[in-house]
Amino acid sequence: MTDDAPEALRAWAREDFGVDLIGAEAVGHGADRHARLWQARAADGTRYAVKLSGGGSPAGLVVSAYLGARGVPGIAVPLRTRDGRLWSDRDGRRLSLVPWVSDARALGGAMTAEHWRAYGELLAAVHAVAVTDDLAALLPPGGAAHAAIVAAARGVDARLRGPRSGDQGDPLVDELARIWSGARGTVAALARGVERLGDELRDRPGPAVVCHGDPHLGNLLLGPRGRVWLIDWDDAVLAPRECDLMFLIGGVLAFAPVTAAQQAAAFAGYGRVDVDASRLAWFLSVRALDDIGDWSRQVLDAASAEADRRQALDIVRGLVSPHGLVTLADVALADLARRR
Repeated sequence: MTDDAPEALRAWAREDFGVDLIGAEAVGHGADRHARLWQARAADGTRYAVKLSGGGSPAGLVVSAYLGARGVPGIAVPLRTRDGRLWSDRDGRRLSLVPWVSDARALGGAMTAEHWRAYGELLAAVHAVAVTDDLAALLPPGGAAHAAIVAAARGVDARLRGPRSGDQGDPLVDELARIWSGARGTVAALARGVERLGDELRDRPGPAVVCHGDPHLGNLLLGPRGRVWLIDWDDAVLAPRECDLMFLIGGVLAFAPVTAAQQAAAFAGYGRVDVDASRLAWFLSVRALDDIGDWSRQVLDAASAEADRRQALDIVRGLVSPHGLVTLADVALADLARRR
């Protein structure tokens, strides 16, 4: 393991957490642009995920500690500081240490039927915990930003539809405009669907449970004998369970669709549940619009590194592919319309 963590970070961990880090390696997983993550090894051999955040909220640390204390399986509980806190603040930045539980990621890994069942059991246990007043005050409602998400997607459409004098000669923007043109009608339909279903669901809100908010396979780690861990709780919300279950029903990653057999194994672990088709379609559509709007804006950001913009463009291309989230959301809305 290389040692690329700054000495100041190691001193911080030693002083506030009582952990002597003797080696650390930067980790590139994750989409948080305001954070840095290392896999670190302590003098006693214990490995930690060491995260330094410059924004966001510590809610994920609070939720994972709460779930772990209630015996929910598959939760990596944050290490507490010498004075009992879940993180340490210095100069506007937040340091946290979480046990490094596995090197095996579900995304692209050898995920067995036992792993899928355990994945479902884990989500069921999360959804079953009591929602305390403290959690209700801490966690935002799922999909709360949907109006802003719709507006942002329409803003990208307006920029790509109108004169693009500032983007002339930029092949990445040209390709984005081509992709967006092919998906424009679908994106517009998703925006209308979010608004329409949002009004409908406001009058019949479902029971709000603790949801991870982003439990895709990239946030799932694998262990032996079918064990799994769900990590990165930064997007935790209070929402109807469909907010999480959409990740089991078809999946949301274009390059990792969930098969019928995998879905069956996951729900064998989760248990019997009546999935509300309207809520499922709404959460899928909100997520699809959020993803295509956010990644498109990264492509449009000429100040970003070309490699990052190309990666963002590839993700947009995947979102509108036959197995992509934009397509899944569009199908869910169409299926819902046929049932009515």
